[in-house]
Amino acid sequence: DRMSNLGSGLVKQEWDFSKLHKFEKNFYREHPNVVSRSMIEVEEYRKFHDMKVFGRDIPKPVETFEEANFPAYVLKEVLDLGFKAPTPIQSQGWPMALSGRDVVGIAETGSGKTLAYCLPAIVHINAQPFLEPGDGPIVLILAPTRELAVQIQQECTKFGKSSKIKNTCVYGGVPKGPQSRELSQGVEICIATPGRLIDMLESRRTNLRRVTYLVLDEADRMLDMGFEPQIRKIVDQIRPDRQTLMWSATWPKEVKKLAEDYLHDFIQVNIGSLDLSASHNITQIVEVCAEYEKRAKLVKHLERIMDQKDNKTLIFTGTKRTADEITKYLRQDGWPALAIHGDKAQSERDWVLSEFRSGKSPIMVATDVASRGIGMIY
Repeated sequence: DRMSNLGSGLVKQEWDFSKLHKFEKNFYREHPNVVSRSMIEVEEYRKFHDMKVFGRDIPKPVETFEEANFPAYVLKEVLDLGFKAPTPIQSQGWPMALSGRDVVGIAETGSGKTLAYCLPAIVHINAQPFLEPGDGPIVLILAPTRELAVQIQQECTKFGKSSKIKNTCVYGGVPKGPQSRELSQGVEICIATPGRLIDMLESRRTNLRRVTYLVLDEADRMLDMGFEPQIRKIVDQIRPDRQTLMWSATWPKEVKKLAEDYLHDFIQVNIGSLDLSASHNITQIVEVCAEYEKRAKLVKHLERIMDQKDNKTLIFTGTKRTADEITKYLRQDGWPALAIHGDKAQSERDWVLSEFRSGKSPIMVATDVASRGIGMIY
């Protein structure tokens, strides 16, 4: 089985701390407004945003972008994009990440967690020595799927512009050549799915000796997909005094064990409930019907939805075959539907997502390949 052999060529590193260069990871300076905020006010803010924190010496949350005390070049890019205020995971996650601590963040998809680790990553990179020829990345972000990896890359590109920070996205299903070239030319940020990254490490296309800021995004999903052995192989290639940030929608015992094994004295923020309850921002309507009634009911709902301005409809199916069948059925009936699933070429999946985002094709039929990271589609 190829999956179980993946990474067999990687040897766990032994680290001699006397030979490792020192690096800075604490960049947080509390804003005067935050300093003057009482713990009673802080607790009220956390309670209002359904926020729970665990660990020692946890910094207070920030309530505005200015209070995060980002360098001017980061703050300008955030404000230029029209963001009004931090989301709860950002308001607590930024001070945690900027202070150099290991962090666990539990929040549902679409909560703004990508920026919670992306902006501190840019600050971290700018404080490190420049890359030398042959150096691997400074920031490594592991993600479960290509779709999520590409979405993370878009955010990193947006905010790394003024610092001329280079990034690359490394995932399977496409030729290795272009990814190899970008890695060998030197990138500060590497966003990767575990399997393809291990390929690159085993073929010596890159190395993780310079990584001092590690992000595990959607850790629960990566473990669900069977990536735990690969994650462990990868993390064992990274210096142990790095800063590690782990993000997850849920907090099952497997994710907890991974955190306990690889994070040191971590601080944790949970937004909302830890169980798998549905998002409070979504109205859910369940209709029970016979199999033969499904398609007629679907069309009835589409007729209602398509009358609304700027409508978009996402239809999930259990199998790739069903996704194709429903898409064909809808298109024959004149509906602007496109399908996305794991058998489609990456270029086609990117095109379908782009058509859906722009509203050119407002109906997307998908298997669970699109079920995570969907909060970033709009």
